[in-house]
Amino acid sequence: MDRTETPCGLDVALLVIGGKWKPLILFHVQDGPTRFSEIRRRVGGVSEKVLIQQLRDLVEMNVLLRRDHHRVPPVVDYALTPFGETLVTALAPLCEWGTVNRERVSAMRESTAMERNALVG
Repeated sequence: MDRTETPCGLDVALLVIGGKWKPLILFHVQDGPTRFSEIRRRVGGVSEKVLIQQLRDLVEMNVLLRRDHHRVPPVVDYALTPFGETLVTALAPLCEWGTVNRERVSAMRESTAMERNALVG
């Protein structure tokens, strides 16, 4: 069976937003056109090469629109397409879940790391 033909649509959603950075990129462009440098600053921790590829993927999937202002120095910004807006709406509950559970997950990660260190040490 094709990965996109399962009874659950998560396979299709992950095909579009799969990867560490795409959901964060979408979060940071949801308020309107955002320049590349601003996305990079807001996302933090992503290399320029990876960010460029993730943005290209989202443009190819018609989630983002890339607008080149044809200026020197180059000015490029990204904005959600109507299709991308539906995706951001779908991701909003996941964002809320993460915010509500941030401390719990952090505590679990710390506990797991301490257990691993105790086994190694």
